Amino acid sequence: MENFEPNKNVLGEKITPCSIDPITGFYRDGHCNVGPDDHGCHAICCELTDDFLDFNKATGNDLTTPRPEYGFPGLKAGDRWCICAARWSEAHAAGFACPVILKATSEAALTYVSKSILEEFALLEG
Repeated sequence: MENFEPNKNVLGEKITPCSIDPITGFYRDGHCNVGPDDHGCHAICCELTDDFLDFNKATGNDLTTPRPEYGFPGLKAGDRWCICAARWSEAHAAGFACPVILKATSEAALTYVSKSILEEFALLEG
């Protein structure tokens, strides 16, 4: 794993953890940090829904089936996961976007999705 400064979130602050259980992030550090090796831009921290998972499976990205050979546990509704920004945008366009945790979403997501759309889907915490 590369050593780099943690990304800022879409609010311009230090990014917070997305999920430790299951452990998420391209670098499997619990954060949606984006670095030079992450060509998929796993930047958006989401709380997964059945509709989002079904959409992804139907479009060739099965997130529900465990893949232990890749350290992937398989996901279910309610899990939080760092999603590829382009994939989330695709789900949004199709009407299947899931809620976003802004404090844990990397500012790199703004290359693919506007801040106002992310805010529209923000999960209110606290």
